[in-house]
Amino acid sequence: MKKNKILITGGAGFVGSNLVDFFLKKKIKVTVLDKKGKRFSPDWLKTKNHKNLNIIYSDIRITKIVSELIKKNDYVIHLAALISIPHSYKFPKDHLDTNIFGTFNVLEACKKFNKSCIITSTSETYGSGIKFPMDEQHRLNAQSPYAATKISADQLALSYFNSYDTKVKIIRPFNCFGPRQSPRAVIPNMILQMLNNNKKIKIGNSTTFRDYIFVDDLCNAYWKLYKSNKGYGQIFNVGSGKTYQIKKIFNILSKILKYQGSLKVEKKRLRPTKSEVVKLHAANKKFKKTFNWLPTNSFEDGLIKTIRWFSANKKNFEKIINLYSI
Repeated sequence: MKKNKILITGGAGFVGSNLVDFFLKKKIKVTVLDKKGKRFSPDWLKTKNHKNLNIIYSDIRITKIVSELIKKNDYVIHLAALISIPHSYKFPKDHLDTNIFGTFNVLEACKKFNKSCIITSTSETYGSGIKFPMDEQHRLNAQSPYAATKISADQLALSYFNSYDTKVKIIRPFNCFGPRQSPRAVIPNMILQMLNNNKKIKIGNSTTFRDYIFVDDLCNAYWKLYKSNKGYGQIFNVGSGKTYQIKKIFNILSKILKYQGSLKVEKKRLRPTKSEVVKLHAANKKFKKTFNWLPTNSFEDGLIKTIRWFSANKKNFEKIINLYSI
């Protein structure tokens, strides 16, 4: 099957725009489907002009648009989703409509036109870990409406593989970070507050543990998955295999930036108690073995690259760094 023309849904956001740049460097023709006026993330492609890039501003929920675009392309990488957990508490229906029905549109068109696709999942589907590291057989536990919609979308994708032999692979990234990430996420939020010389760094829960993967390594994982004929009908964890507690990340950032202030936990940034995911730790052996993949950026190197980017672009965030919940 030809794979030289690819549709990336959600391609104007954080991971999506980095992925677009990665694929363009590989001389792949990329079409992006994304919303105009995104709620949480700027459109990182709005000024990009490239002969192999076509940007369509529309909505993943519009069946006709999705179907027409998938028909014209050879392969689909589906990232379009509402991903804010605090937003999912307030507007669960928005998450159902986008994350489940949007994925349904992608799967239906891939089935109709016999196209292969990668569906993007999330480690939030596991909820708080009960065994570590967490492999793909770990039980699923929706601790937020967002997580529930992603579990549903994953199961829908697997049902299309089992029922219709639709060529579906599911990538389950753990916590990605890097340039262009929304300031509502904990790492860029702390970086921007430090760059702003705030006396206290306001965060949510400082005791949780996360497995962080630098965005360049995640883009390479997508590339490996895309290039291979292996993995249809399967789920693959992509993470570093290491965990960091939030207050430890604060200490690492403080050392790099020579920051002298302290942490302050804000109640408004805390998740409801039963909704808090305490620890995520990826077992990435399956993906590494199947696709010969390894992350090449250490956590500290990724933080330095991220700090450099936000330092160069901090003016874009000056008015909003204290407004986002983490």
